[in-house]
Amino acid sequence: MTNSVVVDQVAALDLIDQLRVAVPEEVRQAKRINEETSRLVERAQEEADRIVARAQEQAAFLIEERELTRAAEIRSQEIIAAGEAEAEEIRRGADSYAASVLVRLEGDCVRALTSIRRGLSMLDERYVGEGGDPAGDADGWNDDEAADPRAHAAG
Repeated sequence: MTNSVVVDQVAALDLIDQLRVAVPEEVRQAKRINEETSRLVERAQEEADRIVARAQEQAAFLIEERELTRAAEIRSQEIIAAGEAEAEEIRRGADSYAASVLVRLEGDCVRALTSIRRGLSMLDERYVGEGGDPAGDADGWNDDEAADPRAHAAG
């Protein structure tokens, strides 16, 4: 007796093809979301920079008069604070959207992993049903395989 397992090649290749189709699309979608998030943050930063530059120009223009200079400084701080608040709000929204997509991707991956585990379990049941477990483990896994389920699939 050996630790080898006979796998239905058609079923295994079908599962692999399904994973190849599902996972790359989700990964591409996650990359698009991350890129979109980066673009949103970059645009927010550019807007904040434009606001800061505009405030600095206003301050420089009004520097001759003390009272006007003080008013310009206060206004520029308000504009900067508003720009930073808007940038932070955009970041939070982008992060929230990215998190929701990643949570959905995680669920898809968990479902795929569950499907894989069910397939492995069916193979284990078939193996146990065809002559038992030479290692004496009722679940068809030895201790090394329990630590690394991929070892089970290979052996």
